[in-house]
Amino acid sequence: MLKIYGVYRSRASRVYWMAEELGIPFEYVPVLQVFRIADPAAAGTPLHTRSPEFLDVNPMAMIPSIEDDGFVMHESLAITQYLAKKHGGALAPRTLQEEALISMWSVWATSEVEVQTIQIVKTYDNGLENTEGGKSVIAVATRQLKRPLDVLEQHLSRNEWVATDRFTAADLNIAEVLRYAQTEEALFTARPHIDAWIKRCQSRPAYLKMQAGRAAEPS
Repeated sequence: MLKIYGVYRSRASRVYWMAEELGIPFEYVPVLQVFRIADPAAAGTPLHTRSPEFLDVNPMAMIPSIEDDGFVMHESLAITQYLAKKHGGALAPRTLQEEALISMWSVWATSEVEVQTIQIVKTYDNGLENTEGGKSVIAVATRQLKRPLDVLEQHLSRNEWVATDRFTAADLNIAEVLRYAQTEEALFTARPHIDAWIKRCQSRPAYLKMQAGRAAEPS
């Protein structure tokens, strides 16, 4: 059985969403980020990213990771593509060109978008959004998101989905990266095609099941 290492309140959410989309069984192995633990060395501490047992899985001490019938893999956006291709169906590429476009857009998400959206979500996670420093971080990130989001907006004005004529791993990956910035509503209301597209993504039953998993976890 597929094992997914990582809590829902992390980048592992992408992998859980993909598993739900594919309808495949999986074992949930909660691994907390070490920064969420006051004393990682204390007795009885839950499994976390610096626990020796997890470092045997991923020496980089990052979540998520998966183990799939003995095959171990890391990096969330790569994992989602692997699972889609392994299990086939609509989320998987049907041609070499589709595979290339799904990969291209997924790389675009992490290299051009997530570097900024992660700054936004971290500011909120740390309760700094109403401080001068936090407002400055959000303003800079929002400004630097303008060009990539304008590119995506133009693309979605001509296409219902990102990489092909249907929802694929590319849509899932980008939607999850952009979720970090949804606190900044103006980014989306100013780009109606992105706004409509992300609402389509987030209305999918598999996404709602993933979010139910997030809601069930301690914050």
